[in-house]
Amino acid sequence: MNCTYRFRLNPTPEQKERLAWTLDTCRQVRNHFLHRMNRLEDPSYTPEQNRLPKLKKWWTDLQSVHSKVLQMVVRRLYKDRSNLAKKAKKGSNVGKLKWKGVGDYYSFTYNQTGFELKKTSGRDRLHLSKIGDVPVVAHRDLPDDATTTGVVVKREATGRWYASLQFDTGVEAPPKPDNPEQCVGIDVGILKYTHDTDGHAVGSLDLSAEQERLEHEQRVLSRKEHGSTNYREQQRKVARRHADIKRKRRDFLHKLSRWYAETYDLVAVEKLDAKNMMELPSNSHNRASAAWATFRTLLKWKCKREGTHFAEVEPAGTTKECAACGVETEKPLWVRDHSCPACGFEADRDENAAWNVLHRGFGQLGMGCAESTPSETAVPTDTSFQQVSANRVVEQGSPALTERVSAN
Repeated sequence: MNCTYRFRLNPTPEQKERLAWTLDTCRQVRNHFLHRMNRLEDPSYTPEQNRLPKLKKWWTDLQSVHSKVLQMVVRRLYKDRSNLAKKAKKGSNVGKLKWKGVGDYYSFTYNQTGFELKKTSGRDRLHLSKIGDVPVVAHRDLPDDATTTGVVVKREATGRWYASLQFDTGVEAPPKPDNPEQCVGIDVGILKYTHDTDGHAVGSLDLSAEQERLEHEQRVLSRKEHGSTNYREQQRKVARRHADIKRKRRDFLHKLSRWYAETYDLVAVEKLDAKNMMELPSNSHNRASAAWATFRTLLKWKCKREGTHFAEVEPAGTTKECAACGVETEKPLWVRDHSCPACGFEADRDENAAWNVLHRGFGQLGMGCAESTPSETAVPTDTSFQQVSANRVVEQGSPALTERVSAN
């Protein structure tokens, strides 16, 4: 399986200058080939990449950048063009690739060669060709049989440098069970981040204190003279506050998605269209902060790693439809309970939606409808659930969730 570990770099002042110079040179190379792309009638990637050796003869600064790094700059440019073309074929309104100004280019890539993670005098260092041995915070070891295939070096808006090591573990993902026994459907929301068919409800992460600090720094920034030294320093402070929120949110999503992937044989989740939901007239900030798409992406990858079936289902109607009989009932947002007028089934609004998600997941994976599923997936008559704060979701899942699973 292919994996990526992200490590913090602690370069010396000289190495910081070298990294920044390399990054800016890559930006200029990208702009050069973008200019050629716009002038030529139908340029392709391979002939343009083959121009790099000739380019180095008159652009001598390029000789101080590793050859694979320059090749990846050109490849990345043509991949961006290909992605735009795919979106255009699907009917999306796309523009053209834009010129990158100073400070608008954030990363460069080593592919196959030019890098090595090693220990020198008991310290972890990442050797980058043409740059040197950069101290790295390797907070975990690579798998024993891992083969490193590439490194992406990135400068965040905070000014900190990170390296993402891409490697092949040499181990295939475990096979998915033919007859999954532990199955779960997940309904995601704002007040309760997840509510599943096993009665687990995890509250949303409370980032109100971090949000207040961010707003304070933004107000300070608004009073600085634009473009001044104080303005740029305050920009970095704002970026650090954004990074704090992003780090805590992703940590929560990683732990929650890992728990679901390791606990169940089949996981079904709603495929919410976050972009369209952001265009609704209210509550868009909370919808953006929920990061449902990120949670779904992490859950999908972790399910693949653990050999767990994963299903993304359409969310339309999951709240209105009765999980027991299928009759649709209109429910305003403030109505938090489901009560079916046809069959009398009563449940929490979100739990009813979670059961509908699970039923659709079975249908998507070709495992039959709810009537043909194992007895463990039958809609229960007792719909009591256990709500857990997001702050209690630890590395192996919430202690309360773990106890609930063990009890079963």
